[in-house]
Amino acid sequence: MATVGARHSPEDRSDALARARLRAALVPDLLIEARRIVTTVIAGWHGRRKRGIGETFWQFRPYVAGETLAKIDWRRSARDDHTYVRDMEWEAAHTVWLWADPSESMLFKSRAATVSKESRALVLTLALAELLSRSGERIGYPGLLKPVAARNGAERLAMALASSHALTLPDKPQLDMVKRYSDVVLVSDFLDPPEETLADLDAIAKRGARMHLLEVADPAEEVFPYAGRTEFEDPETGVRLTAGRAEHWGEAYQTIYHARREALRDYCRRLDWSFAVNRTDRLASEALVSLHGRLTGQPAARQTTARGAA
Repeated sequence: MATVGARHSPEDRSDALARARLRAALVPDLLIEARRIVTTVIAGWHGRRKRGIGETFWQFRPYVAGETLAKIDWRRSARDDHTYVRDMEWEAAHTVWLWADPSESMLFKSRAATVSKESRALVLTLALAELLSRSGERIGYPGLLKPVAARNGAERLAMALASSHALTLPDKPQLDMVKRYSDVVLVSDFLDPPEETLADLDAIAKRGARMHLLEVADPAEEVFPYAGRTEFEDPETGVRLTAGRAEHWGEAYQTIYHARREALRDYCRRLDWSFAVNRTDRLASEALVSLHGRLTGQPAARQTTARGAA
């Protein structure tokens, strides 16, 4: 996640708008891809739908001795010789905020990856919106879309991400509106210094929300496959650094890289938050299944990842 307000010159602002428009242009195709993934992995799944307190009718079922008579639907029971009760669908006051990192570092794509980190992050966000919408959850996007329960939640989010308003969103999520007991899903590469990221997470933790961090990583970022004279450029600042023999940097780089990740993972573990990693050379469905299970409370045994899902 990049620092908000890092760009100041007119040229930089122009580049930022062009970058945002390019990102918005990707959304329609990524929504199609997200729905394809959902269709592949959802077979055999059941949503959160179950009996409970609510206002939405679910089903009629036979009356069981001992239940309160107030639940009996006398009109339906009068149609035949059985007594029926009216079940209402369980409605939890549950809001899920989704956010995909729009910063420049997400554009990175090495030769070993099939997609950029940005494309993977958006696909996962839209696919998760599709799954949660089918489960009846309220889906929101910080600074862009207020939480709403709708069957077309993924489509609504895609339209919002492709709108002109999305062009002005900052590089960090605006979470001032997040309330207690909400879930917040952040999809990012989390390459900022860990102390900065943890400071941001501390502010969210005080609100009583439950966080889910999904780190999207390019395989080259993990294994550092570079050798010989190599020039590295920071996509956020444009700063360049040349290594005479890049292979000599590999061990130190990996130590710092993985220490950052472990710091975030340990922080999430202490607060009973979730932290997962999805590499762009692996299936998007792997992360989707795991994260959806944490959000909906479905046992892992009920989740199956279909082979061939992207």
